[in-house]
Amino acid sequence: MSEPTPAGVQAGLTARLGPPREREVQCANPAGLHRMAYTEWGDPDNPRVLVCVHGLTRSGRDFDRVAAALSDVYRVVCPDVVGRGRSDWLPDPNRYAVPQYVADMVTLIARLNVETVDWFGTSMGGLIGMTLAGLPNSPVRKLLMNDIGPHIEPEALRRIGGYVGERVQFATLEEGIAHAASLAATFGPLTADEWREINTPLFAQRDDGAWAFRYDPAIAVPFGTTTPEAAAAGEAALWHWFAAIDGPVLVVRGETSDLLSRETVARMIECGRSVQCVEIPGVGHAPAFLDPQQIALARRFFCDAGHAS
Repeated sequence: MSEPTPAGVQAGLTARLGPPREREVQCANPAGLHRMAYTEWGDPDNPRVLVCVHGLTRSGRDFDRVAAALSDVYRVVCPDVVGRGRSDWLPDPNRYAVPQYVADMVTLIARLNVETVDWFGTSMGGLIGMTLAGLPNSPVRKLLMNDIGPHIEPEALRRIGGYVGERVQFATLEEGIAHAASLAATFGPLTADEWREINTPLFAQRDDGAWAFRYDPAIAVPFGTTTPEAAAAGEAALWHWFAAIDGPVLVVRGETSDLLSRETVARMIECGRSVQCVEIPGVGHAPAFLDPQQIALARRFFCDAGHAS
């Protein structure tokens, strides 16, 4: 018997679990209010919540397979970080930074009406989770950091800075999906259907018929305005928050990642309180967690007393 296609898998999950629920929550910024959209899976009354937060230019729909797979245990909530996906854009692009994102997530958790959450963060989503988890009285119980740490390799920052905020448009959705796949080629050897699955939510069709990324190009502004001194201070703060995390942490690294080095992972294990690490072979930044083995890794960490191996 042949393996089901990603579309077939998604159709089967929807038939069994029902479609994910699209929600939104109102958050505050210094200039006013903005909406943060999120997708919710599983029992809406389940007090056991897993928050899944995406990378810099991605969307919460990156986690559809993870959410569906873990929704028997969790109420899984996948936000579109402000400026991305279905969420509003901020009036001040300088607010596209971790402090604003953390504040938004605190508002989201209050909306969910739970005392604690577990956290799955890919890249930027891991930075947000790490900062929140390190705060006093944090609601974060367990933290999975997908290919991210307090130190980001400068070459990776230059690579990301070379494309983020680029104002590109495409004649067809398929062209956009292919372009996004080229930018994220290090996610792993994904099939055309898998790229279509995770990249389609990244695009919207404009009034003139062209397709463009949903994210606000102004998220690139902080890349161009951060001084070396500010970057160094920011990294020092991240190491401080990381060292303060009480709960179990699983650091997942892509074997060929240019963003998270093995040296950084070793330092995380040394300075953290309860840190495990798993390396995914044949993958760079960042493992896509579409593969059943990768999803099983997350399930073991979150559902089996924190054991990821």
